[in-house]
Amino acid sequence: MAASPDLVFLEGLSLFSATVARLGSADWDRPSPCSGWRALDVLGHVGSAVGFGTELLKGGAPAWAPQEPPGSAVEGDPATWWEALAASAREEMSGADLSRVVESTMGRRTVGESLSFPALDLFVHAWDLGRSVGAEVEVPDWVIEFAHSVVDPLPQERVRSPLVFSAEVAPPPGATPTQRFVAWTGRHPLWAPAP
Repeated sequence: MAASPDLVFLEGLSLFSATVARLGSADWDRPSPCSGWRALDVLGHVGSAVGFGTELLKGGAPAWAPQEPPGSAVEGDPATWWEALAASAREEMSGADLSRVVESTMGRRTVGESLSFPALDLFVHAWDLGRSVGAEVEVPDWVIEFAHSVVDPLPQERVRSPLVFSAEVAPPPGATPTQRFVAWTGRHPLWAPAP
């Protein structure tokens, strides 16, 4: 049975939180695999996506309005800021009506369906954040399968755009499932921060 968006979202919150905990206060200015973004920008972008998801769970119909640069969304200590957002998202998930239909940029969808991209963001950007400090972050096979079930049916012009994924990258020989996945999202699987 395929994973549900709410399960992917909750597991993604846990993985992203564990990755945030790997960064020290001096690490937030490190470059990330996302061109032009520091680790703090990755955090700010994900925080905006989780805030969007949390508003959906509360019954709102939020607009996607990320800040530029994304790191400017982060207030105070990055880890503390993140944990407050993650805790709020987990709390709202516990009683949310995931079958409620809302208007979205992709038309009328259920809250559960609308959580799909914020949920995927957590895994993709946990990898980005981990790589900013040279750490390996593995994306579970069942999440990779979920990502393909969400993304593959969409028109390529919607997927391969600056707002979603860059052009697919060829994975290295003998690539792991996670490396193949991040290559599919347009990332270089062997990206590493400069020494």
